[in-house]
Amino acid sequence: MAAPVTARRTPGWFTAQDCRLEDFRAVVETTTDLADYPHADEVRENVLVYGSRLRDSVATPEGRRDVQAELARALADGPGVVVFAGAFPETGVVDQATAVFQAMIDEQKAAGVVGGDHFATPGANDRVWGALDKFAVRDPEAFAAYYANDVIALVSEAWLGRGYQLTSQVNVVNPGGRAQVAHRDYHLGFMSEEQALAYPAHVHRLSPVMTLQGAVAHCDMPVETGPTMYLPHSQKYAPGYVAFHQPAFTAYFDEHFVQLPLRKGDAAFFNPALFHGAGTNRSADVRRMANLLQVSSAFGRAMETVDRTAMCRALHPVLRARRAAGSDERTLRNVVAASAEGYAFPTNLDRDQPIGGLAPETQAELVWRALQEDWSPEALDAELTAQAERHASAP
Repeated sequence: MAAPVTARRTPGWFTAQDCRLEDFRAVVETTTDLADYPHADEVRENVLVYGSRLRDSVATPEGRRDVQAELARALADGPGVVVFAGAFPETGVVDQATAVFQAMIDEQKAAGVVGGDHFATPGANDRVWGALDKFAVRDPEAFAAYYANDVIALVSEAWLGRGYQLTSQVNVVNPGGRAQVAHRDYHLGFMSEEQALAYPAHVHRLSPVMTLQGAVAHCDMPVETGPTMYLPHSQKYAPGYVAFHQPAFTAYFDEHFVQLPLRKGDAAFFNPALFHGAGTNRSADVRRMANLLQVSSAFGRAMETVDRTAMCRALHPVLRARRAAGSDERTLRNVVAASAEGYAFPTNLDRDQPIGGLAPETQAELVWRALQEDWSPEALDAELTAQAERHASAP
């Protein structure tokens, strides 16, 4: 994997001052050369499009490895986004899944549920969070037909290797639905600028290779329906998880993004560090439905199973006593960091919605709030229990 183009200096920690638009332009204002990607059918709007040539190439184990190496290179060092035309050649399989997803949406609406959103106004569009297990439990036959798809496996293994873990969120952008703000994605992309700055530069480089983003088109998506906006090659800009929060970079994206029309059954996959966002649906009557896929590396896990909730309950009286005795904040926070869950995900986004921020409150934040407000052990226990219930899946 080629070294990413960085800012003018390479500090151990990025700062907002490292984000210079001229450096960014030097990265993104490049042309994708089809000759560099022999298994691609064409370059469209600077994005690689794969079709019949790829399907012919993966027939042998050696050919499959060659294709996967090319896809990984395209996602890391190329445009950062690839489209698979006709990824689902049997669109009836997509239609079956669409019917299941629509039934879920109808039930949510009947129950008065309004889904939150990370980068758009809550309630403007229709969302089904945690759709993967909901789909499997509701209609296992349709699920098996849908996820038997080899394109999903091909590109997921190319980027993440074996043992990857799928999640799925159905997103319907209704007519008039406004575009999302340009952003990067999970993990650092779901953080505020202040939170992202707390992570060293090498973690900014690691984050993109922990996840693969994708979307399957569940209807025809001409440009007026607002298919995803992309800025090809932007994943190569090292301080981009800080830069996407800067107004100058947002303005540049708004002037230079590209959109590719998709047909039902097409699929796009992209490096999560790519600057992107859902587009505005300017159509009069098309409810633009996509199945958003987030594929995670098997390696993003601890070695041992730990009951952190039990630890928090046991430690709270000790922390309260130490705080009352005058312990400084840093030492108290160190104990919380060693015991409580410091990350908001995975969670059940139906119950634990990212409203008021990009991510829900973490267990560590809850425990620290309880300490600051001098909660009783009983009060903390009740909130820990409620938080655990919000995290649990309920397909």
